[in-house]
Parts: sequence; structure tokens; C-alpha cells
Amino acid sequence: MPHSKPTLFFDMDGTLIDSAVGITRCVAHALLRMGLKVPPDAELRRWIGPSLRTSFAPLLHDAARVEQAVEHYRDRFETHGWAEHELYDGIDAAVRTLHAAGHRLAVVTAKNEPHARKIAAHLPFGHLFEDVIGATPDGSRSHKPELIEEALRRLALPPERCVMIGDRHMDIEGARHHGMRNIGVLWGFGGEVELRAAGAVQLASLPAQLPELLAA
Repeated sequence: MPHSKPTLFFDMDGTLIDSAVGITRCVAHALLRMGLKVPPDAELRRWIGPSLRTSFAPLLHDAARVEQAVEHYRDRFETHGWAEHELYDGIDAAVRTLHAAGHRLAVVTAKNEPHARKIAAHLPFGHLFEDVIGATPDGSRSHKPELIEEALRRLALPPERCVMIGDRHMDIEGARHHGMRNIGVLWGFGGEVELRAAGAVQLASLPAQLPELLAA
């Protein structure tokens, strides 16, 4: 018998966790190690969501230097950055409610997969996710369309049986690339204007609204 409820793909940063502190500190560390000035916090927050190489490339103009910067970022992330996050209010209850309602759950994130798995394993609801799909360390799989494709492959699902839930335009665009339903969340780093421009039809202001939107 086919699974009746859609499988839910959750983005991680800005959707499950507020990881601004960890990410921005690791970016700042990498920039300093590369001899660059660290931009103000507001600018650093724009690094949350895209793949690291996408963000470092315009500053470093050189593939080898981009790889160096990614290594510096990861060095600090492995020791400190992975734990520098907070859960959004209400996300724990929302994830548990959705799981109890019969949805299969997975994490689909542009984070390096080993890091994403480490974080998910420490979340109070992390055991409810069937899989954590993240970027390959070499960057060969790092953009949302590829990440979603990998999630569909691993879970052996067609896109029409899934919903992508995320806070940035990449999440919405990745879902639309596969003809998949999406829900944009407003408690993360993207905001309504960005999400609507990307084509989000449904928006949730609070985690508690996710079960209502998915039941509709």
C-alpha cells in the first residue's frame, strides 16, 4: 500500500535551527585566515543558505583559494561551529506532530553531509528523520536541485509525493525544479519577499502552522 501522507524534506539552517552564530563565526575565521577583511554581521548573514563555494568564489577569484577557505571554515566548524545554534521556538513540537500524523521526514541541506548528520544526531527530534541528505565534501553535490534529487533517489520517492520546507529561495527553486510542492518559512533568513519571488505559494509564519498547511 503506498504511503498516504507526503514525505517532508526539511532544510536545516533557518528552518530547523538558527545557526547564524556558528556559520558567521566560521566564515569570519576563514576570511581572516585568507587575509581578508571580515564584513559586518548583516552581510555575513547572507552566507546562510548558499553553498560555501558559491559565497567564497566572488571574493577569492581562484578555485584553489576557494578550497583553502572552505577548509578553514570546516576546521572551525568541526571544533566549535556545529554546536553554535539554537532551536526555533515551536519547531520541536511541529516536527513531532508531523511525524505522529504519519509523514516520513528527511533533512535536505546544503551543509556538508557529515556536519549535517552530526547536528541532526544531537537534535531532540533528530531520530525522527529517516535520512539526512547534505552536500558532498568535494562540492560535487551542493545545490538544492541535486540535493533533492539525491533525497528522492535514497528514499525511492517520486517528487509529487514530497514537500520541500525551507526559508531561502534555493529551497523553493529546488522544489520547483522537480515539480514538487513547497512551503516557505518566515522564521529563517530569507523572508517573505525573497520566498514569494522564488515562487513560494504557501508560507508559514510559525512552526505550529506547518501541520495545518500540510493537512489542507
